[in-house]
Amino acid sequence: MTKKFRWLAALLAIVLFAASCGDDSDDTTDDAGDDAGDEAVDQTQGGDLTFHIITHSDDGPFWSVVKRGAEAAAADLGVTVVWKPGVNDANVMVQDIEAAVSEGTNGIGASLPDPAALVGPLQDAVANGIPVITLNSGSNDYQDIGALTHVGQTEVVAGNGAGLRFNAAGATKVLCAQQEQGNVGLTERCDGLAESFDGEVVTAFMGLDADTAEQQNTINATLAADPDIDGILGVGPVITMSALRAAEDLGRDVTIGGFDMTPDLLAAIEAGDVAFTVDQQQYLQGYLTVLFLYLNVTNQNTVGGGLPVLTGPGFVTPDNAAAVVALSEQGTR
Repeated sequence: MTKKFRWLAALLAIVLFAASCGDDSDDTTDDAGDDAGDEAVDQTQGGDLTFHIITHSDDGPFWSVVKRGAEAAAADLGVTVVWKPGVNDANVMVQDIEAAVSEGTNGIGASLPDPAALVGPLQDAVANGIPVITLNSGSNDYQDIGALTHVGQTEVVAGNGAGLRFNAAGATKVLCAQQEQGNVGLTERCDGLAESFDGEVVTAFMGLDADTAEQQNTINATLAADPDIDGILGVGPVITMSALRAAEDLGRDVTIGGFDMTPDLLAAIEAGDVAFTVDQQQYLQGYLTVLFLYLNVTNQNTVGGGLPVLTGPGFVTPDNAAAVVALSEQGTR
């Protein structure tokens, strides 16, 4: 053995001996940064973090998937998520935002159905050093808040896509049926429809999802009063099904499109009774909001580069409905 190799063998023996004298417990520590400098970096542990998700949500089928996404992210990351449904009441949301700030939340994810009421309280949260992400609605206002990003779809663009599909179906007059009043996101869906649709658009509030019988009766009366309506766009999944039932009651042959998904709506699309629904992939809105807040707090990451992170629009039609049905049964679509 040469002198060089005798020296290497001796060095290896010293290293192995030192390793054998160390702690033989199963616990491990991350020493990757020890040689990089004298300052240690303390990483926030996931279990110590609490994020508040404050939306205008109800207990309906759409928001249950958003909630499931947020809960899945919380489980994967080991954080706590406090889900606060506003049930379409901006005043309740304001109270929940103020309470979260007072409690010392680590981050807020908030929808923005009523910017006039909600931008100010969320700006106050940011001023208190709390990271904020808007989700679902808020793509036009999240930058004014100082939010990290917006997670959702651009509602006008989604409405544009719906209008093109009604054009292809040969419709000439479309009722854009809304299930909430004052929700800017729903208004933008109808505005986008009007931009791209070649015919006439009638936009009207048709009743809340909480009372589908009233919705159906109101749509029925609207159709009966205007025989020229040959298309209906429901800007939510529940009202889309109310529109289908109303049209069937009257025996009217109308092209029906919708937004978002429920098992009933997917079945109607698969059967060919509804032409399409716009899919904004709401599971991602819940999951990514929690994930992005976590990465910002623990690693100072931001996403989007100043632009929203889009989860849609996509379209579910009779061509792909069966595959989406299988996924919806797992609760992720």
